[in-house]
Amino acid sequence: MNVDCPYATDGLDQYSSAGPATFAYDMNGNLTSDGAATFLYAILYDIENRMVIATSARRATLNSACAAQGSRSAGPLMAGRSGQCCDDGRLDDAAMPRPALPREVASVAGFARKTRSKRVSAFDVLAKPAYGAPGLAYFQAWSFLFMKIAMIGSGYVGLVSGACFADFGHDVVCVDKDPAKITSLLAGIMPIYEPGLAALVAANVKAGRLSFSIDLPASVADADAIFIAVGTPSRRGDGFADLSYVRDAAREIGESIRKRCVIVTKSTVPVGTGDEVEKIICEIGPECEFEVVSNPEFLREGAAIGDFKRPDRIVVGTAVEWAREYMREIYQPLYLNQSPILFTSRRTSEVIKYAGNAFLATKITFINEMADLCEKVGADVQDVSVGIGLDGRIGSKFLHAGPGYGGSCFPKDTLALLKTAQDHEAPLQIIEAVVRVNDLRKRAMARKVIAAMGGSVEGKRIALLGLTFKPNTDDMRDAPAIVVAQGLIDAGAQVVAFDPEGMAAAAAMMPDVVMAKGTYEALDQADCAVIVTEWDVFRALDLPRVLSTMRGNTLVDLRNIYKPEQMKAAGITYISIGR
Repeated sequence: MNVDCPYATDGLDQYSSAGPATFAYDMNGNLTSDGAATFLYAILYDIENRMVIATSARRATLNSACAAQGSRSAGPLMAGRSGQCCDDGRLDDAAMPRPALPREVASVAGFARKTRSKRVSAFDVLAKPAYGAPGLAYFQAWSFLFMKIAMIGSGYVGLVSGACFADFGHDVVCVDKDPAKITSLLAGIMPIYEPGLAALVAANVKAGRLSFSIDLPASVADADAIFIAVGTPSRRGDGFADLSYVRDAAREIGESIRKRCVIVTKSTVPVGTGDEVEKIICEIGPECEFEVVSNPEFLREGAAIGDFKRPDRIVVGTAVEWAREYMREIYQPLYLNQSPILFTSRRTSEVIKYAGNAFLATKITFINEMADLCEKVGADVQDVSVGIGLDGRIGSKFLHAGPGYGGSCFPKDTLALLKTAQDHEAPLQIIEAVVRVNDLRKRAMARKVIAAMGGSVEGKRIALLGLTFKPNTDDMRDAPAIVVAQGLIDAGAQVVAFDPEGMAAAAAMMPDVVMAKGTYEALDQADCAVIVTEWDVFRALDLPRVLSTMRGNTLVDLRNIYKPEQMKAAGITYISIGR
């Protein structure tokens, strides 16, 4: 069969001996030699306009195209170009052509769109083992395929996901109802701290692939995929996820869509939320076809971009084949990098997200309780963590003893899961224990500091190093530092604190804590220092300076950053977790 090339009249035909206007397939659906050479050649120069590719990579790709023509001279491919080919048809270093192709000639977006209805994607062309494999290692996915994506919600999940989708090459608009947030984003100011996010957003805004808007109807009207990534905070009183923002987004989407699209719940939502979103939109009755899909996020704050681009898995909940195909195209760059896509029912996908977070919260709580036991029996919890983590059935991740979990996910999601279980008369007693023990853990850390000070902190100056719930984020939600600080203040201590990124959020949430401008300002005249968050800046303290700056010499390490013998040699009274 032949698939028309939409750019044949723009001069692409001069690079193919097969003649203009077609990319040719044989009876088995494989791209023919000249078709492969033409296609790879065009893409090569499109990408060269848009990203840096090593000369060796370009040469390897063109060599593959030549090889696809039977390792003969690259004459047709190189027609009218300067430089020489080796005897076996490969290009030598001096034979790298630089034809002045207009970008629209090389762009494959039109090809991908035109062939979608024929079940042939540009990815399929390049994925043919004989022709496309060499090119896939060097080309960014957006040069092959575009989809128009609307991301509803420009908070943590929405902004990171939108920026990464844009970096894949999709046309993304991030929508938010907060005009101030959109104004800041348009000015290049990020509403959250996440390593690498500002640069990623700036690059894709500059490339024209990422935009921001407060106009939801206009943004979703012609979108291929609409992601709902709004907040789902815990509801006061019962801990259930507040779905008011999700419902509001669903209503506005239902009133605005004009073409077939997938509506994807990216927010973490209770089981059955997808059904509710579908019902809301159906009641509005849009004339176009749509499908509600569950696609939970699995991003770690502080490592979100890497998690998005190199995921352990991609979970997609829908039973509708055309919707699955849409999701495959959206995530095709990751699929080609062998990130597994797990297709399930919508409700199963919703359960997977909650079950995953609940299990990780359980691992954290388990090792914290083991730390308490280790302190009583004279064992070392870090060695225990290594010893059990080496068991492949257990794994080493999330086995680091500390002051308890916090953040935007685990506390909220465990409570929401418990409420769902109660509503369906399927009590989760293990998760109930995890929530209770974690709450007690944070309070116990304040008592641990008090005990280190001889049983009283009345009138003492306590320096807290680190306030956010984990490093590399400015997120203060349910951070252990909040409970620790309040426990010390209630016991009569003066608390001063420093955090590299969380000071602004912390100041609003902890009005009784003095906020210092740096590590050693916080330590100045402190009777005791407490490491609450394991920021890198606290991993290499100048210990002599610490002692000369503080009034006391006690350091309570709630993250086990330092070795006890190291601190003893420095003259510091050192208390850690589970050792």
